[in-house]
Amino acid sequence: MKLTRHIALPLLALGATAACLPAHAAELGFARVFTDHAVLQRDQPITVWGSAGAGQALTLTLNGRSVSGKADKDGKWRLQLPQLPAGGPYTLSVSANGASASLQDVMVGDVYLCSGQSNMEFAVRTSTNAWATTNTSANPRLRFLNVEKASALTPQDELKQPAAWKVAAPDTIGDASAVCYYMARSLQQRYTVPVGFINASWGGTTIQGWIGRDSLRTLPAYTAGADLVKELAVQPARAMQREDTRVEAWWDAHDPAAARERAFKAPGFDDSAWPQLTPAGSWKDSGIAAFKDFDGVAWFRTTVDLTEEQARSANALQLGPVETYDTAWVNGVRVGGGSTGWAWRDYPVQPGVFKAGRNVIALRVLNGGNAGGMTGQPATRGVRLADGQFVALSPAWKYRLGTRLKGQSIAPSPWDVPTSLTTLYNGMIAPLVGYKFKLAAWYQGESNTGAGAEYRTLLPLLMRDWRERFAQPALPFLVVQLPGYGAAPKSPGKSGWAELREAEALAVKNDAHAGLAVTLDLGDRFDIHPTQKTIVGDRLARAARVVAYGDRDIAPGGPEAVSATREGSDIVVAFRQTQGGLLTYSSNRAIGFETCAGEVCTYADAVVAGDRVVLKGANAAGVTQVRYAWADAPFVNLFGGDDIPAAPFRLDLK
Repeated sequence: MKLTRHIALPLLALGATAACLPAHAAELGFARVFTDHAVLQRDQPITVWGSAGAGQALTLTLNGRSVSGKADKDGKWRLQLPQLPAGGPYTLSVSANGASASLQDVMVGDVYLCSGQSNMEFAVRTSTNAWATTNTSANPRLRFLNVEKASALTPQDELKQPAAWKVAAPDTIGDASAVCYYMARSLQQRYTVPVGFINASWGGTTIQGWIGRDSLRTLPAYTAGADLVKELAVQPARAMQREDTRVEAWWDAHDPAAARERAFKAPGFDDSAWPQLTPAGSWKDSGIAAFKDFDGVAWFRTTVDLTEEQARSANALQLGPVETYDTAWVNGVRVGGGSTGWAWRDYPVQPGVFKAGRNVIALRVLNGGNAGGMTGQPATRGVRLADGQFVALSPAWKYRLGTRLKGQSIAPSPWDVPTSLTTLYNGMIAPLVGYKFKLAAWYQGESNTGAGAEYRTLLPLLMRDWRERFAQPALPFLVVQLPGYGAAPKSPGKSGWAELREAEALAVKNDAHAGLAVTLDLGDRFDIHPTQKTIVGDRLARAARVVAYGDRDIAPGGPEAVSATREGSDIVVAFRQTQGGLLTYSSNRAIGFETCAGEVCTYADAVVAGDRVVLKGANAAGVTQVRYAWADAPFVNLFGGDDIPAAPFRLDLK
């Protein structure tokens, strides 16, 4: 299942200093998260950091308030201003030894952190009614910042790329996260304070990548992987060798020709008898008869000539997307491997691997029953140099088919995006630590469907981890529950999407500072990226009013089932937060209710009665559980009085 569009994977930062403060660390300035038009969190001490000369004394000033301090031996400084109420615009300045740097149009208000995968990344410009939204977006008191995608092996103290806070306007808002913007717009209109939001999202990624290493490694299933990620940062050759040993053990166990074919990676191997092709899509569509119905392993080889200067600065091999499992070698040295067909292969290469003159690149690909091969365009493949230059590879490659292996898969390396461990936290969240937030909004889970039981542990762990990192133990967390996607149910059955929704609901239910936005009615069963983001944002804003702003005049969400009991021949499900009573659309019956006797579930006739739903005649022998909307893409018609759908659930009978 394709979870997002094709995107290039940025290079992994190989150490804690790989993406630290600006390259000229002696220059006086601010960290990249601070720019003109920034919004700082009101009513909390304001921490600001940046760079200066080593040991340099400096003064930080905002709205007439100043604090003084010194840069450390590495030229980094971090100072804390006293809290301020909402206001602005102000100038934020830092001065030292007669030099100064300043940021203009800085506001103090409420700041939201938004994160997740593609449905949080989904931009305003592609959302429903984007034209009207864009043309009415001008609001000098609403700003946003997009964090550039960055995967790092260790926590970074600076964003990988320069960032820019932007003021909401027709020429800027199209780039903003749609869900985050609509939430922020709603809350800004209600509370009339300056609002800013930071969006740090990456389509297709799993939650494991967004959790800090120290937290993730407390789970036995991830201890070794999280440690290996760190090892790659400090001892890359050893870590890569350990990973190579794991992968090659898989090949020895599954491919009888594996040992013999390892010779193909050697730079001195004679491939002169191999035929050629120019990969530009699935190998099944290449027009080569042997590939037409081939599922298994194939080898590809090419060469690239580099000057001595190019070889010294070459630091990456870019291959574009590969379908599906690959291992790449440069001059016989393993440089990377991938396991996701839509993800671009952008492999860091250690100094000394590329040589002046002829370099041999070998690639082993297992298609796992999918399209197969290097599916991108030839122009995307090449060697990247440290100065940004790109040395293109020859379009034509030598190839050789290996063993047929249909339906096999290889577990990914722990640093491989989109299923990496902790690297997204390191590259995109850690650089924000020190900023204060009014709330965090999380929209992710599509890539974890099928592992709902594990998500029950992972989501609370992420919430706890971020609260600890930001030193905000009561930071409100808002969770967007997954909408419907996939096959509509014709009969009761199992559902990975339903189990994931349940995990999200349980994480919120067991957290005093969390809220849930139910979106079951807003999905598109044919598109994993539903475009109706306005209502999703509005529902997040509703939850925020209660959880983050303490508004007790409304419920944070829609109807929620609290119990299922036997009453004579019926089963009665009681709800709370119905906002005046339950109602059904397009029928006098509520659809989607099931009763279960063990693993066997059947649909139930359900009638609304105020705050209850009565399952007529459902109290049959052996029935122990009631489920509602338990499917990947269920049709639902049960709502509360204010047009919010009832949350899906399963309850044991009392």
